[in-house]
Amino acid sequence: MPVIRRAEPSDALRLAELAELTFRHTFEAANTPEDLRLHCATHYSEAIQAREISDPQMATLVGEHDGQLVGFAQLRWGRPPHCIKAERPAEIQRLYVREAWHGKGVAQDLMSASIALAQASHADEVWLGVWEHNSRAIAFYRKWGFAEAGEHVFPVGTDPQRDIIMSRVLGAR
Repeated sequence: MPVIRRAEPSDALRLAELAELTFRHTFEAANTPEDLRLHCATHYSEAIQAREISDPQMATLVGEHDGQLVGFAQLRWGRPPHCIKAERPAEIQRLYVREAWHGKGVAQDLMSASIALAQASHADEVWLGVWEHNSRAIAFYRKWGFAEAGEHVFPVGTDPQRDIIMSRVLGAR
C-alpha cells in the first residue's frame, strides 16, 4: 500500500504531473480540449504546486508507492462559501487518485488523513466542492458522512460548471 505523507517542495513537479493527469482523466470527456488546457495551465504547473506546498494556509498530502505518486489531497483554510456556517472550516480542495489505483484504498487513506489533519487543526467542519455529474465521487463523499450544503460555480477554462458543496461536521459547535 502507498504511504501517505505531507508533500515536500521536491514533489512539486511530480504533483503537477499527477494533478493534470488525474484531472484530465476524470473530466476530459465532458470538456473541450481548449478548456482543459486552460484549466490545467492555470492550476497545475510545477510553480503553482510549489507555492501551494509551501502555503501555510494549505496542506498537501500525497500517496506514494515505490517512488511514484499515486494520489493526493489538498486542504486549505480560509473563507468558505456562504452555505458553510462553521467557525473554523477546512476545505478539501482536491482529492485525486491515479486511475490504476482506484478501488485499492488510496482515496480512503487520503480522506482519513485529510480529516485527521483538519481535526488536528481544530476545524469544526470540513467541506468540498464536487462536480454535479461526478456520481462516483459524490457516492464516495456520502460514505464519509458528507451531505449536500449548497452549490457554487467551478470554472473549467471558460466553462462555468456547477459544483455541489458537501460538508461534514467534525465536532460539536
